[in-house]
This record gives sequence, structure tokens and C-alpha cells, in this order.
Amino acid sequence: MTRSSNRPSRLGFFTRNAVGFSSAEAFMIIAITTILLTRGYLWITDYPQVGGGNLHIAHALYGGAFMMLSLLISWWLLGFGARLFCVVLGGIGFGLFLDEVGKFVTKDNDYFYGPSAEIMYVLVVFVLIVGRVLREVRPLSAHEKVSSAASIAADGVARGLAPHRRELALRLVEEAEEMGYDKVAAEHIRSLLLTSGIASARLYALSQWAPRLIPSWFRSPRWLPIVGWLMTVTAALAFGLGLLGVAMNGIYLDDDNVTFELAGMSMATAILLLSSTVTLAFSLPAMVMLRKTDKMWPLHFLRYGALTFTMLNALVDFATEGFAALVNLSVGVFTLAIISYRIDVRARVARPRAHEEALAASTPVRD
Repeated sequence: MTRSSNRPSRLGFFTRNAVGFSSAEAFMIIAITTILLTRGYLWITDYPQVGGGNLHIAHALYGGAFMMLSLLISWWLLGFGARLFCVVLGGIGFGLFLDEVGKFVTKDNDYFYGPSAEIMYVLVVFVLIVGRVLREVRPLSAHEKVSSAASIAADGVARGLAPHRRELALRLVEEAEEMGYDKVAAEHIRSLLLTSGIASARLYALSQWAPRLIPSWFRSPRWLPIVGWLMTVTAALAFGLGLLGVAMNGIYLDDDNVTFELAGMSMATAILLLSSTVTLAFSLPAMVMLRKTDKMWPLHFLRYGALTFTMLNALVDFATEGFAALVNLSVGVFTLAIISYRIDVRARVARPRAHEEALAASTPVRD
């Protein structure tokens, strides 16, 4: 008995979207920004009451309304612009909702509940880690890459394509073909991408223009070994000092000029030891091989190390320092930004064909 060609093939439990993870990360970044802006505004205005008498309209209500609208709009409208608007609106709504988490977990509805910052942080990190695991647990298959390109092509049919999205989709098709995907089927998707109308790229141009305001030496490739080795050495020192503190059951030295303390075994110490161990396991081989190979894995390993170091260390910082932990977190985010920028540069250089095809398709024909 032969298998029918019309029977659907096994595709697994889900098909991942190659570009959906960046939208999820943008959603969470917007939510975090909303929380910080809301807290800052309320502090400046001395926490005004919205309403009169016994009525107080919590901003979590606005957050819920924004999240509802983002869902409705995503169902009603087609196109990348509508989806981008939903990411922004939903992120703002989620930030407004999450900012009042202290009221939801305390009997007296305490907005200033101390562990609120840690609860927010853990939730945000959990979402980001789940997204990263879904994406990195295995490479995207040829089917997933073509499916993602087809989704972008559908946006192009609906509203046209900006040059950078056309290039991204063409790159996905090219990679799928190299992985053995049917060339005839892939060519259909490529044809849709190349014949779709041209959409505005103003937002993308703005996103590309903003980094140019940063001094060029910040975008220099010299930063990569600096932040990479700094992270590796810091992780090694944290690992060594952490083990010393555990072995000595805590060390405390104090004189008139210097105070030195190493904590003994505790939950915070265990988390920091785990952070330094995992970071070192990723970053050390990455830094050793960074200049010895043109492959992407050292850069990806560096990013995994930076994510681990930033997220786990910040978990301890938020538990002990509250929102003051944002200072240390910003250092980790800077390291991640440097590494991610170099990964993006390397990816663009690796696919010149997709860039050339997208450029040709996005150039209006003059009579």
C-alpha cells in the first residue's frame, strides 16, 4: 500500500515563525518601557487619583483595554503595519497592567509592594527565555523558513513590502533551497515576493537612522572582543570568589578604609554561581574561536552567555535592590546590544543575493 501524495506530511506540533520572535521581544521591551515611564510619571505627579470621591480608575484597566484592542485589530486587519501597531498597543497595555502587580498579590492592594519589581522581572525574563528556547532548541527547518517567507509574501500581497522585509523573506527562501527544499515551490514564493508592491519603509529608516546618532566608535567591531573578554573574566572571577565564599562559609573583613564581604551559601549565591558557570561555558570557547573561524556559532554562544549573565544576575539584583537594579541591568543590555549588532552585520554580509534581488524589486521602474 502506497502512501497518498495528498496526505499531509508530519510537520510536528507547531511551525515556528522566523520573524515572530523579534515581535515578541519588541512587545516585552515596550512593556518594560511603559512600566518605567508610568512609575516615573506617577512619582513626578505625586500619584494622582484618576476619578472622584470613592472612585479610582486603575491604569491596569486601560492596559486591559489596550490589550483587547490589539487582539481585535490583529483579527480585523491584514498587513505588517497593522501587526506592528498591535505589537506597540499590546506592549503598552501589558506594561500598564503589569505595573500594578503589587495590587493583585497583596491583601491591602499595595502598589508599592517591595517584591513587585522582582515579580515583573521574572515574568518578563520567563517570556523572553521561552521565546529564545523555542527559537534556538533546534535550527529552523526549511519548511519553517519557507512558511515564514510565505507569510511575509502574503503581507506583500495585502499591503506591499518594504525593501528590508522583502530581503529578509528572500534570504529565508534562499536558505531553505540550500537545505533541500523543493525549488519549484520555493520559486513560487520568490515570485510573489519579487512582484509585490513597494511599501513605505519610514519606520525602518527611522530605526536605521537612530543608531547613526551613536558615535561610530560605539559601532566599531573592536567593541566585540572588549565586551566579550570583560564578560568572560568577570564570570571567572565571580565563579572563583563565589566558591571561596561558600568554602569559607562567608568572609567579612572591615577596617577604616576597606570593607570586603563574600557571602556563604544562599539562594542568591547559588544563582550567581550558576550564572557564572553557564556564562563561562558559553563565552570562553566563543572568545577563543572568535578570530579562528568565520562561522556564526561563536557570536551566538557569546549572546547566550550575555543573556545568562544579564538575566540571572539581574534576578538577584532585583530581589535585593528593587528598581535600583536597573543600573547593573543596563550594563548587560549594552553588552547584548554590541553582540547582537555584530550578528546582524554578519548575517547581512552572508546573503548578498537576497540583498540584490530585494533592491532590484524595490526600485520603481521609470518609463
